[in-house]
Amino acid sequence: MFTGFVGYIRYLGTLTLFATQSIAWLFVRPYRFPQFIDEMEFIGNQSLSIISLTGLFTGAVLAYQSWIAFDIVGTDSLVGVSTSLALARELGPVMTAIVVTGRAGAAMTAKIGLMRVSEQIDALEVMAISPKQYLIAPKIVAAAIATPFLAGIFTLVGNVGGYLVGVFLCGVDPGVYIHNLKSFLAPWDIYHGLIKSIIFGFVIATICCYKGYTTKNGAEGVGKSTNESVVLGIVFTLVMDYFLSVIIPTGMRSQ
Repeated sequence: MFTGFVGYIRYLGTLTLFATQSIAWLFVRPYRFPQFIDEMEFIGNQSLSIISLTGLFTGAVLAYQSWIAFDIVGTDSLVGVSTSLALARELGPVMTAIVVTGRAGAAMTAKIGLMRVSEQIDALEVMAISPKQYLIAPKIVAAAIATPFLAGIFTLVGNVGGYLVGVFLCGVDPGVYIHNLKSFLAPWDIYHGLIKSIIFGFVIATICCYKGYTTKNGAEGVGKSTNESVVLGIVFTLVMDYFLSVIIPTGMRSQ
């Protein structure tokens, strides 16, 4: 994939150039709005069920584990705060990005990779249709827009799961649960997660489209590219999450 630090930097530069060239085609006619709508429906609407299910049980298990820890020191009233902050700032964006990578990202790579090895992309170029305008740009933009919406739904459903477990299973007072939630969950916590999700969606789609676009060696190459795109998408998400958590929110939240 890439060897050593220099190879890693070169790969990042290649991805950046690929994304820049693809996005530049958005401003060239004919505009591919129908393709963008199709990608929004595929990435966003078709991911709602798995995002909701994952969010519900993530919030539930997070609330339960938080209650176990807080009950030791007699502060179980903070279960709601802990759950909501973790979902809004970290787990919502990260888990959403991982689900999108596994469900939509893998499909992007496989579709584009199959078109590459079957020479359909070459056929588009022969017809004077830019593959980056027709195939890549709508996917990248749609992922950057759909992912924060999905992260918001994940966080909302996760908080519902956390409330149900915290109140009905762990015995936290519902009034205290909601009061602490309103008192300690700031709007910036939600904005922070949404900003992360936009970046995650953009990077994931870029990686998956690039791996599909550069696929070689027939069906075997398609499988290899799909596997690499999912692994890289998840790894990049976790690495970026750390740096974004450290760099972005600290100064903004302190103002």
